[in-house]
Amino acid sequence: MAKWEYATVPLLVHATKAILDNWGEDGWELVQVVPGPNPENVVAYLKREKAQ
Repeated sequence: MAKWEYATVPLLVHATKAILDNWGEDGWELVQVVPGPNPENVVAYLKREKAQ
């Protein structure tokens, strides 16, 4: 059975693609984006399979 690790990442609206591309290069998959603590930010939830 696969085991997963998770991360929450604050995203800046003007740099969202660059931030997600960097995490994606490290094997992280975007699960969901939710509103952040202020209108300029959102928070991304990511997951990736744990190394065995």
